[in-house]
Amino acid sequence: MLYSNTQGIGFDLVLLHGWGFNSELFTVLIDDYKNQYRITKIDLPGHGRSANVDGGLDEWCDEIIKILPQNPILLGWSLGGLLAIKIASKITLSKLILVASTPNFVQTNLWEFGIDADNFEQFSNALQLNLSKGLKRFTSLQTKDKSKLKALNKAIEQYPATTQAINQGLEILLNTNLKNQFKKLSIPIEVVLGKYDTLVPIKISHWYHQNNIKTLIFNTGHLPFLHQDFALSSMLEVEYNPNNT
Repeated sequence: MLYSNTQGIGFDLVLLHGWGFNSELFTVLIDDYKNQYRITKIDLPGHGRSANVDGGLDEWCDEIIKILPQNPILLGWSLGGLLAIKIASKITLSKLILVASTPNFVQTNLWEFGIDADNFEQFSNALQLNLSKGLKRFTSLQTKDKSKLKALNKAIEQYPATTQAINQGLEILLNTNLKNQFKKLSIPIEVVLGKYDTLVPIKISHWYHQNNIKTLIFNTGHLPFLHQDFALSSMLEVEYNPNNT
């Protein structure tokens, strides 16, 4: 069973975190917007307070779909964005927001907008030697805001991911290509990227522009929502309908 928590009132907004983390990552974001939206945060399978889910991408997405509100805005960060794309191909969403994410994380001969697979495996292997320590170091490179770092580090320590989930998530990141499914989506889509992101190279912004996807770029790394200018208001332009709540 997956952990979820809902706060606020308004149009439904669902948040999906990334590999190795948990939904406490979004605490500041939720506090800022819970008076405007009904926000549901979800711990991915085997992450945080959620139980493991056997299988891979489809099985994880199917479990998430079971607890989604009707026709929500779905925001996915990093791995959460990859899952969000897959979910958008399965059910109806009001809008899809990808934060530091891509339909294909790994570079191939036919996809220049990812990172080298060997470099990615080196990064993930370094993290797995000591996941908590590795994630803390990673976040420390993303923001200098001490209060945000303290909150993130507390969440990392308090709700670690399972070994099974870490391996499954890595498998999904390394072997998933949703480029064609992404291009078939007919819902509003918005993308937020970090100019200095080493996991989702900024050059993917050209591919998003080619596909007429509105793209915002912040002077950050892989956690653009920690930037002081990051604001959801301009992204959540969906008319609130009480019948959907």
